[in-house]
Amino acid sequence: MAHIELNNGLPGIAGLKQYRPETAGPLSALAEVLLRGPNTLSRGERELIAAYVSSQNECVFCTSAHSAFAAAQLPEGMPLVDKVRVSPERAPISPKLRALLAIAGAVQRSGLEVTTDLVAAAREAGATDVEIHDTVLIAAAFCMFNRYVDGLGTFAPDNPALYAAQAELVLAHGYAPAA
Repeated sequence: MAHIELNNGLPGIAGLKQYRPETAGPLSALAEVLLRGPNTLSRGERELIAAYVSSQNECVFCTSAHSAFAAAQLPEGMPLVDKVRVSPERAPISPKLRALLAIAGAVQRSGLEVTTDLVAAAREAGATDVEIHDTVLIAAAFCMFNRYVDGLGTFAPDNPALYAAQAELVLAHGYAPAA
Protein backbone atom coordinates (compact mmCIF):
# COMPACT_ATOMS: atom_id res chain seq x y z
CA MET A 1 0.00 0.00 0.00
CA ALA A 2 1.31 3.43 -0.93
CA HIS A 3 2.48 5.76 1.82
CA ILE A 4 -0.15 8.27 0.68
CA GLU A 5 -3.68 7.58 -0.53
CA LEU A 6 -3.57 7.63 -4.34
CA ASN A 7 -7.20 6.58 -4.79
CA ASN A 8 -6.61 5.03 -8.20
CA GLY A 9 -5.33 1.46 -7.76
CA LEU A 10 -2.64 1.89 -10.41
CA PRO A 11 0.84 0.44 -9.88
CA GLY A 12 4.17 2.24 -9.76
CA ILE A 13 4.61 5.53 -11.51
CA ALA A 14 1.24 5.15 -13.28
CA GLY A 15 -0.54 5.64 -9.96
CA LEU A 16 1.64 8.63 -9.13
CA LYS A 17 1.03 10.24 -12.52
CA GLN A 18 -2.72 9.82 -12.07
CA TYR A 19 -2.49 11.32 -8.59
CA ARG A 20 -0.53 14.41 -9.70
CA PRO A 21 -1.16 15.12 -13.39
CA GLU A 22 0.66 18.45 -13.00
CA THR A 23 3.93 16.57 -12.52
CA ALA A 24 3.01 13.70 -14.84
CA GLY A 25 3.34 15.86 -17.96
CA PRO A 26 6.93 16.98 -17.43
CA LEU A 27 8.04 13.54 -16.17
CA SER A 28 6.44 11.82 -19.16
CA ALA A 29 7.96 14.35 -21.55
CA LEU A 30 11.42 13.73 -20.08
CA ALA A 31 11.02 9.95 -20.45
CA GLU A 32 9.78 10.41 -24.02
CA VAL A 33 12.81 12.48 -25.05
CA LEU A 34 15.34 10.28 -23.27
CA LEU A 35 13.99 6.88 -24.25
CA ARG A 36 12.21 7.43 -27.55
CA GLY A 37 13.52 10.65 -29.08
CA PRO A 38 15.96 10.76 -32.00
CA ASN A 39 19.26 9.23 -30.94
CA THR A 40 22.09 7.09 -32.24
CA LEU A 41 21.43 4.68 -29.38
CA SER A 42 18.46 2.49 -30.17
CA ARG A 43 15.30 2.72 -28.11
CA GLY A 44 16.00 -0.78 -26.84
CA GLU A 45 19.51 0.19 -25.73
CA ARG A 46 18.20 3.23 -23.89
CA GLU A 47 15.50 1.15 -22.19
CA LEU A 48 18.22 -1.35 -21.26
CA ILE A 49 20.14 1.45 -19.51
CA ALA A 50 16.94 2.39 -17.64
CA ALA A 51 16.31 -1.25 -16.66
CA TYR A 52 19.91 -1.73 -15.52
CA VAL A 53 19.91 1.40 -13.33
CA SER A 54 16.49 0.50 -11.92
CA SER A 55 17.76 -2.98 -11.11
CA GLN A 56 20.80 -1.55 -9.35
CA ASN A 57 18.45 0.68 -7.35
CA GLU A 58 16.31 -2.39 -6.52
CA CYS A 59 13.17 -0.67 -7.82
CA VAL A 60 10.96 -3.66 -8.65
CA PHE A 61 8.33 -1.74 -10.61
CA CYS A 62 10.75 0.22 -12.83
CA THR A 63 13.04 -2.79 -13.31
CA SER A 64 10.11 -4.95 -14.41
CA ALA A 65 8.60 -2.28 -16.64
CA HIS A 66 11.76 -1.14 -18.40
CA SER A 67 13.09 -4.69 -18.72
CA ALA A 68 9.88 -5.52 -20.60
CA PHE A 69 10.17 -2.34 -22.68
CA ALA A 70 13.80 -3.13 -23.56
CA ALA A 71 13.05 -6.78 -24.33
CA ALA A 72 10.26 -5.77 -26.71
CA GLN A 73 12.70 -3.62 -28.69
CA LEU A 74 15.82 -5.79 -28.71
CA PRO A 75 16.10 -8.80 -31.05
CA GLU A 76 17.60 -10.88 -28.21
CA GLY A 77 14.63 -10.08 -25.94
CA MET A 78 14.42 -10.78 -22.23
CA PRO A 79 17.32 -13.27 -22.12
CA LEU A 80 19.70 -10.44 -23.03
CA VAL A 81 18.05 -8.01 -20.61
CA ASP A 82 18.45 -10.54 -17.79
CA LYS A 83 22.12 -11.10 -18.64
CA VAL A 84 22.81 -7.36 -18.67
CA ARG A 85 21.04 -6.84 -15.36
CA VAL A 86 23.12 -9.59 -13.74
CA SER A 87 26.49 -8.75 -15.28
CA PRO A 88 26.92 -6.21 -18.08
CA GLU A 89 30.63 -7.07 -18.09
CA ARG A 90 29.83 -10.62 -19.29
CA ALA A 91 26.67 -9.96 -21.32
CA PRO A 92 26.86 -10.39 -25.11
CA ILE A 93 26.63 -6.68 -25.92
CA SER A 94 28.80 -4.28 -27.89
CA PRO A 95 31.88 -2.79 -26.23
CA LYS A 96 30.26 0.63 -26.62
CA LEU A 97 27.09 -0.39 -24.76
CA ARG A 98 29.19 -2.12 -22.09
CA ALA A 99 31.18 1.11 -21.57
CA LEU A 100 27.99 3.18 -21.42
CA LEU A 101 26.48 0.80 -18.86
CA ALA A 102 29.65 1.23 -16.77
CA ILE A 103 28.99 4.97 -16.84
CA ALA A 104 25.32 4.42 -15.96
CA GLY A 105 26.35 2.22 -13.03
CA ALA A 106 28.71 4.91 -11.80
CA VAL A 107 25.94 7.53 -11.99
CA GLN A 108 23.63 5.20 -10.07
CA ARG A 109 26.13 5.03 -7.21
CA SER A 110 27.11 8.72 -7.35
CA GLY A 111 27.60 11.20 -10.15
CA LEU A 112 31.06 11.75 -8.74
CA GLU A 113 31.97 8.17 -9.67
CA VAL A 114 31.87 9.04 -13.38
CA THR A 115 35.57 9.38 -14.09
CA THR A 116 37.58 10.60 -17.03
CA ASP A 117 38.73 6.98 -17.45
CA LEU A 118 35.14 5.75 -17.83
CA VAL A 119 34.39 8.49 -20.35
CA ALA A 120 37.62 7.80 -22.24
CA ALA A 121 36.79 4.09 -22.36
CA ALA A 122 33.34 4.88 -23.77
CA ARG A 123 34.83 7.15 -26.41
CA GLU A 124 37.43 4.51 -27.29
CA ALA A 125 34.57 2.01 -27.73
CA GLY A 126 32.89 4.41 -30.17
CA ALA A 127 30.49 6.38 -27.97
CA THR A 128 29.80 9.96 -28.98
CA ASP A 129 29.57 12.85 -26.56
CA VAL A 130 25.79 12.92 -27.07
CA GLU A 131 25.56 9.20 -26.23
CA ILE A 132 27.65 9.75 -23.09
CA HIS A 133 25.51 12.76 -22.13
CA ASP A 134 22.27 10.87 -22.68
CA THR A 135 23.51 7.83 -20.75
CA VAL A 136 24.32 10.02 -17.76
CA LEU A 137 20.95 11.75 -18.00
CA ILE A 138 19.01 8.48 -18.38
CA ALA A 139 20.81 7.04 -15.35
CA ALA A 140 20.24 10.19 -13.29
CA ALA A 141 16.58 10.42 -14.33
CA PHE A 142 15.97 6.79 -13.43
CA CYS A 143 17.52 7.28 -10.03
CA MET A 144 14.90 10.01 -9.57
CA PHE A 145 12.05 7.91 -11.03
CA ASN A 146 13.07 4.90 -8.89
CA ARG A 147 13.18 6.96 -5.72
CA TYR A 148 9.84 8.56 -6.58
CA VAL A 149 8.15 5.18 -7.09
CA ASP A 150 9.73 3.51 -4.06
CA GLY A 151 9.77 6.58 -1.83
CA LEU A 152 5.99 6.72 -1.95
CA GLY A 153 5.62 2.98 -1.48
CA THR A 154 3.78 2.21 -4.72
CA PHE A 155 3.10 -1.41 -5.59
CA ALA A 156 4.54 -3.54 -8.37
CA PRO A 157 2.46 -6.34 -9.91
CA ASP A 158 4.09 -9.79 -9.95
CA ASN A 159 2.71 -10.77 -13.37
CA PRO A 160 5.27 -10.29 -16.20
CA ALA A 161 2.42 -10.36 -18.73
CA LEU A 162 1.16 -7.04 -17.36
CA TYR A 163 4.53 -5.41 -18.06
CA ALA A 164 4.66 -6.97 -21.53
CA ALA A 165 1.21 -5.53 -22.29
CA GLN A 166 2.34 -2.13 -21.05
CA ALA A 167 5.40 -2.42 -23.30
CA GLU A 168 3.13 -2.77 -26.32
CA LEU A 169 1.32 0.43 -25.33
CA VAL A 170 4.58 2.33 -24.83
CA LEU A 171 5.90 1.09 -28.18
CA ALA A 172 2.72 2.22 -29.89
CA HIS A 173 2.06 5.49 -28.08
CA GLY A 174 5.18 6.50 -26.16
CA TYR A 175 5.40 8.01 -22.72
CA ALA A 176 3.51 11.22 -23.35
CA PRO A 177 0.27 11.26 -21.39
CA ALA A 178 -2.92 10.89 -23.36
CA ALA A 179 -4.51 14.24 -24.21
